[in-house]
Amino acid sequence: MYTPHSPRRAPRAVLTALLLLLAGALLTAPPASARTEAAEAVPAATLTEVTGFGTNPSNLQMYVYAPANVTAHPAVLVAVHWCGGSASAMYSGTEYAQLADRHGFVIVYPSVTRNSKCFDVSSPQALKRGGGSDPVGIKSMIDWVTRTYSADTSRVYATGISSGAMMTNVLLGDYPDVFAAGAAFAGVPFGCFATTDGSEWNSACSGGTVIRTPQQWGDLVRGAYPGYTGPRPRMQLWHGTEDDVLRYPNFGEEIKQWTAVRGIGQTPAATDSPQSGWTRTRYGGTGDQAPVEAISLQGVGHNLYAWGMASRVITFFGLDSGGGPTPQPPTGPCRVTVSTSAWNTGLTASVTITNTGTSTVNGWQLGFTLPAGQTITNGWGATYAPASGAVTATNATYNGTLAPNASVTVGYQANHTGNSAPPGSFTVNGTSCAVT
Repeated sequence: MYTPHSPRRAPRAVLTALLLLLAGALLTAPPASARTEAAEAVPAATLTEVTGFGTNPSNLQMYVYAPANVTAHPAVLVAVHWCGGSASAMYSGTEYAQLADRHGFVIVYPSVTRNSKCFDVSSPQALKRGGGSDPVGIKSMIDWVTRTYSADTSRVYATGISSGAMMTNVLLGDYPDVFAAGAAFAGVPFGCFATTDGSEWNSACSGGTVIRTPQQWGDLVRGAYPGYTGPRPRMQLWHGTEDDVLRYPNFGEEIKQWTAVRGIGQTPAATDSPQSGWTRTRYGGTGDQAPVEAISLQGVGHNLYAWGMASRVITFFGLDSGGGPTPQPPTGPCRVTVSTSAWNTGLTASVTITNTGTSTVNGWQLGFTLPAGQTITNGWGATYAPASGAVTATNATYNGTLAPNASVTVGYQANHTGNSAPPGSFTVNGTSCAVT
């Protein structure tokens, strides 16, 4: 007999239906981990701190920038700051975020919390895969982004300036199976800064007096991950000849190291000068994605990074070939109208570019040469690099598309030493334009 205090036996058909409904719910509900990770995604186009991202033995902070147009299975770029810097300084002091807006990749900005604000590139822990310290924390950051955005693990890259450049060398040595390529601005070879007394500074290395053979440098990298036989990352190196913090001989030692790691010779496959005062050598290949690329900047000191260099990094990584418009030549001619307004030591220039061809231009680069004595101090509507000589102006995120007969006007301000004339000729994506 049924009473209010005893369970009523449900009919067999009802029990069967309930079991089927429960099974269906379990099959269709997302796993708890997926729901948690989706909730962790950062606000779009905003530098955002992420906490609790994983193993972090040296208490680094993690910041992420994900553009509004982040691509499916995006590439990941780790951008590492200099001594005394921070994630926010690296974010605001470089143009990687703007390039991410254009090409759809996600950026990780590690930030040091120790007093020196320098990354650990010297301890035995840092110079060994999984050994501890900063590299382990940065690897955890990459893992978090990979889970959260279903990132493409074959397209993970690192770049850094000074201490960040040294960490770029360390990351590629510790985790050759994680990184596809790196770009180091004013750094030193992997292992050059090694110490055993707890000091963060190695004066012999910074002074450029640590000289080794390519084999010895290569063995240091290989020793960070014993037994690894897989592919090694490509490396792009930048250094100023007048660097008085991390002396110029370190540049040559880095070239020795990464050519040895890649198993290629010390003789350049190509040498050119993409800008005045620059000497670029490529090893193991002649194209934009050579195994090793090295750019020497004549007369430039330690603070060599300048706006526009990041675009060359992105090209070396290959990140400008997907996730956004790639500059393509117009099928017909172009026209440029230019005017200047000058005063005793300065001028402003207004430049209007018109696509007079029959096909849309998706992404443009305007090339021109400034008259002698002129130096650009700021600009609008485009990114200008370098500031003098042969200049390339690259479109902003909002004006890169030019339909047939469409125009865009950009401009710049410059100092001059007496000659305030406008440039006499222009190219758009390598095609000469009529000038009016």
